[in-house]
Amino acid sequence: MLIWPPQSWYNNKNGFITLISVLVVGAVGVAIAVSLLLLGLGSSRTSFALEQSDQAKALNNACAEEALQQIADSTAYTGSGNLALGHGSCIYTVTSQGGGNRTVTTSGTVGTIVRKSTIIITAVNPSITITSWQEVP
Repeated sequence: MLIWPPQSWYNNKNGFITLISVLVVGAVGVAIAVSLLLLGLGSSRTSFALEQSDQAKALNNACAEEALQQIADSTAYTGSGNLALGHGSCIYTVTSQGGGNRTVTTSGTVGTIVRKSTIIITAVNPSITITSWQEVP
């Protein structure tokens, strides 16, 4: 008499337990690998944004220095200008507040990152006197 399926198929529980164990360990390994990849990607994005922020701040400072140089060259200077350096650009505006008082606003941009500053000058003659130099939102 032939029995189908053979009884030996149902009696081999050690192979079933091994197979399930391998699947569970594999799933845990895949979950750990995916987590590490996503953490690395997030860290990479953060690092790139910090690098762009530093570059935007450097451009912002470059425009501020350019504006101060314009004021030093001509004490009556008011106006605006821009610079393009590297992967970004910056703009500056010098406005007169009466007498020797000036306000310089600057903005440096790299990618989507923008850094801005406001500089308040209370005297331009005989030398430039900066009262405040603040980074603003």
